[in-house]
Amino acid sequence: MDGKSGFGTFPKGFLWGSATSAFQVEGHPLADGAGESIWTTFCREPGRIYNSDTADVSADQYSRWKEDVALMKRLGLQAYRFSLSWSRIMPDGGTRINQKGVDHYNRLIDELLANGIVPFVTVFHWDLPQALQDRGGWQNVETARRLGDFSETVARCFSDRVENFFTTNEIYSFCRSGYESGVQAPGMRLPRRQVENVVKNGCLAHGYAALGLRSGASRAIKVGFAENFLTTIPVIETPEHVEAAKKAFRIVNGSIGTVLREGNYPEEYLRELGADAPALSDEERCIITTPVDILGINIYSGMYVVADESAADGFRLVNTAPDHPYAENLEWLRIAPEAIYWSVRFQRELWGNVPVYISENGYSSVDNVTSAGTVEDTGRLMLMRNTLRHLQRAIGEGADVRGYLHWSFIDNFEWSWGYKCRFGLVRCDFATGKRLPKRSALYYSEVIKQNRVL
Repeated sequence: MDGKSGFGTFPKGFLWGSATSAFQVEGHPLADGAGESIWTTFCREPGRIYNSDTADVSADQYSRWKEDVALMKRLGLQAYRFSLSWSRIMPDGGTRINQKGVDHYNRLIDELLANGIVPFVTVFHWDLPQALQDRGGWQNVETARRLGDFSETVARCFSDRVENFFTTNEIYSFCRSGYESGVQAPGMRLPRRQVENVVKNGCLAHGYAALGLRSGASRAIKVGFAENFLTTIPVIETPEHVEAAKKAFRIVNGSIGTVLREGNYPEEYLRELGADAPALSDEERCIITTPVDILGINIYSGMYVVADESAADGFRLVNTAPDHPYAENLEWLRIAPEAIYWSVRFQRELWGNVPVYISENGYSSVDNVTSAGTVEDTGRLMLMRNTLRHLQRAIGEGADVRGYLHWSFIDNFEWSWGYKCRFGLVRCDFATGKRLPKRSALYYSEVIKQNRVL
């Protein structure tokens, strides 16, 4: 332990970085021969995006990539997770390669490496080519196979310099928000049985992508997926409530996390679905459980659980109080810094101590510039400090956590919320493109330098 802060250092070699996705930060989604994606289509549909915002310019990283990498280096970031625009590289989602799209990511990767920053590549982060959506999108298992083909191309293009790959980002989000609630692209509201089939295809996509990456790689690489597991937190940390929360974790993540790691759905989940439950063949089970080398955990919030013998499954979710704090302008981001500990712990206890990267964790706020020309985002700073303390507890108990990638590096297009909220360590003036590191970025820079919570 350290006498100044009361907290020890993180493990030697722990990677500190940040994360973004292509459609959210790049801008110019149709530039240089890129094809339409479901998000360029969705943004044109009236009423879909807050304030009718679009990602046509956003943070303009497509043009300002070199400036951004220089800023990452100045802040001391050691890793950068970014995604590839499928329709920028393969405009119709098929086999035709757009070399200008490949060249963009080659330049970014080379610049990161030249500045000592480790690239983490996400193959698919929601922006499905519109041409594949026109053929059924994630309702069609062929889309999962096409992601496998795209992943093989990705590995052939970039694995000589990139070691760490995430196949998919948040199957839960792009399937359920896109095909069940309809709040994200492609904006569909399907019956439950069809939604569960979409989610199953999303899980198959991970497997096909992992196989494709390894098939196309020119050297040994590390492959995993990044998922926003629903995190259950015991209201009181006593054995009966901890066990109840652990059981709940496996069940509420039954359609994605559990099946990806175990190859089966929990009995409780199947019982609840009844006739709407998807069937898994032995071949599909084998593809879905393709082994992972790393695991990406996206963590923002959590739900509270108590043991309850009168409940069918032995636990009960607790409704949070009306005054429980939430992130500004985002109704889903309930503040729960301890969620990172329980997500890491329960996954380790249920599915083994796979090397983990916190692939996303962050906070949304308005982040106005003060008269002194600074952004005093103390809410983000406070939450980061407390979250990292809980992460340190998990590591201290033996969890193999290798790095923390804060969401996000820079303010961006926040999907259907447009520019209503800001997640960045760096403020972006969307009118001018000017970058301004916030107070949280300066704090994070010092954390990285000292490799401990301050």
